[in-house]
Amino acid sequence: MDPTIRLLKHLIAIDSVNPALVPGAAGESAIARSIAEEFRSLGFATHVQDAGAGRPNVIGILEGRTQGRSLMLCGHTDTVGVAGMTRPFDPIERDGRIYGRGSQDMKGGVAAMIGAARVLAESGGLAAGRIVIACVADEEHESIGAEALVTQFRADGGVVTEPTELAVAVAHKGFEWVEIEVEGRAAHGSRPRDGRDAILRMGRVLGALEALDGELQAGRAHALVGTGSLHASLIEGGRELSSYPDRCALQIERRTIPGETEGSSLREVERILTRLRGEDPDFKAASRAMFSRAPYQIAPNHELPEALVKAAGQAGATSPTIGMSFWTDAAVLGGAGIPSVLFGPTGAGLHGLEEWVEVQSVLTCRDALVNLARAWCK
Repeated sequence: MDPTIRLLKHLIAIDSVNPALVPGAAGESAIARSIAEEFRSLGFATHVQDAGAGRPNVIGILEGRTQGRSLMLCGHTDTVGVAGMTRPFDPIERDGRIYGRGSQDMKGGVAAMIGAARVLAESGGLAAGRIVIACVADEEHESIGAEALVTQFRADGGVVTEPTELAVAVAHKGFEWVEIEVEGRAAHGSRPRDGRDAILRMGRVLGALEALDGELQAGRAHALVGTGSLHASLIEGGRELSSYPDRCALQIERRTIPGETEGSSLREVERILTRLRGEDPDFKAASRAMFSRAPYQIAPNHELPEALVKAAGQAGATSPTIGMSFWTDAAVLGGAGIPSVLFGPTGAGLHGLEEWVEVQSVLTCRDALVNLARAWCK
């Protein structure tokens, strides 16, 4: 069996569900230990970096024989949960695919980048420069792994091996989470003059947000990632059936596109609440920003995407330049001054009950990264 595919199956078999998503889940400790052993066996300088309590990054470094440019290959080791899956950690190979949690998102990409470093090491190493292979924690939640990574490690270019179907992604969306709370007045359900229904009043907010979403999706579109959007994610309120609810809380997600300014969602929500207060003096509501990640786009004239397209072509892939709808750690790397793109294998079932990655695409991804490293690190 090809060493890259053997490694991929081994990684899938390790439970690395993110404990920030599923309380009590295994986290990245076991998979980090295994990757560190792999790096040491290949003779890489190996660093284990604590991104949080029990949340390690593992970084392997392959040095060239002379000085030159550096390339960072970055992938996350955590996965989402496995509820509803029957054999999530049993890597089954069938019809040219490998199934299991994390196979597509993104242990296929992690195996490809480690496999590329193995090929380079076993074929005489790098003539110049250095390769930084970064396996980071927590991308599926708040990316504390990538945030920790860039405090200590840098490179002249980066490739995040998220699944792109072997396309070269040069841009992706961001997101902002906002909470809105509407205030009512508790009262007995039989006394409408005493009560103020916070849940019904939140309906006004929801109607305005639906209209805003329509405006966003009909508005300015980025050439590669499309338009902004929003959706209502979570809502709760009330205390019992026979009482007027004194509060209702709503959490929304706003997807942002390159060119939009930070805090767009909170400003949009505040405009809605200001209008509703003006229409009804009894309407009381507040909003707050919860968490956000900026959209990302590499500089249009940067040489890295063109170099990767060429490297992928040499490995037998036709790799168009695209944008991605989801957020990735490339934004963290880019924000730290590491120009980055996305490039990874083909698969399906992202966060779904049946997840798989195509075997040949993992190998093609690996070979393209080898070609890129040899061309870039000079």
